[in-house]
Amino acid sequence: MNICVYGAASARLEEIYYKKTQELGALMGKQGHGLVFGGGATGMMGAAARGVHSENGYILGIAPRFFDQPGVLYEHCTEFIFTETMRERKQLLEERSDATIVAPGGIGTYEEFFEILTLKSLGRIDRPIVLFNINGYYDRMKALLEHTADEKFMDREILDLCRFMEDPEEILNYIENYKR
Repeated sequence: MNICVYGAASARLEEIYYKKTQELGALMGKQGHGLVFGGGATGMMGAAARGVHSENGYILGIAPRFFDQPGVLYEHCTEFIFTETMRERKQLLEERSDATIVAPGGIGTYEEFFEILTLKSLGRIDRPIVLFNINGYYDRMKALLEHTADEKFMDREILDLCRFMEDPEEILNYIENYKR
């Protein structure tokens, strides 16, 4: 299956984030899963792509044309699609993948996660969604979602629509055995 990985583009993170995300990508490639991602050469995106590439896996990069600058995009994609807008990019990331993994990231990654979780909560999609909780990165996100449910701003059942996991093997096992 093709798995969308969202994540930071930053090249200034602690090494553990790159290492674990590259490990996840390598395991995806080894187990025959393709990567669908935002096309970036650095950060979590680049780490996932390098991991999949190390196992000769399929890599689909999707990015708006304005990102086509030297050193910005990952050069070893199997296929690359340029879009005009970020919205069009998100639409294709969703359409061209079967599952979503949210690696550590910033506001863009949060926005992508919340959109995909919202679509699932509304019954518009049904796919596994995993927050890759490297180094406890998403512990506060989990607490925020629990607080949101506790305060009745969302139904508690929405908490069951995504998983927080830190082990790449556990993540892929969950995705591979996901029941619709």
